Amino acid sequence: MTQQRLSLGRWGEQQAVCYLRRRLYRIVATNYSCRGGEIDIIAQRGGILAFVEVKTRRGTAYGTGGEAVNERKQRQIIRAAQWYLASQPSPLQPRFDVISILVSGAVPVIDHVPNAFTL
Repeated sequence: MTQQRLSLGRWGEQQAVCYLRRRLYRIVATNYSCRGGEIDIIAQRGGILAFVEVKTRRGTAYGTGGEAVNERKQRQIIRAAQWYLASQPSPLQPRFDVISILVSGAVPVIDHVPNAFTL
C-alpha cells in the first residue's frame, strides 16, 4: 500500500472519530489490532458498543467505501470484535457499523451505516 493511500486512510479515520464524537459517541479505542484482525474504531453510545470500519475514497470509480466491506472483510471484523470482547467483556450490545468517506470536493461526504452487517 502506498504512503499516499495510508495517509488518506488515517485522515479518514480521524474524520470518522470527529464525526462520531459530534454524535455523542465515546471513543473506546482506535486501530485495535489482534490476532483475529483489526478494527478501525470502537465506540460507545448508550447501550451500544459499535465496531466501526472506515473506508475513505477519492472517487467512486472502484465503488463506494461501503461496497469494499465485503463478506471476507466482515468476517475479519467480526473475528477481531470477538477477540476484543473475550479480553474485555462488556454488557453493551455489539453492533457493526461502516463509515464511508468520499473526498471529492472541499467538504468530505460522510455516510454512516449503523448495523451495516450482523453475525
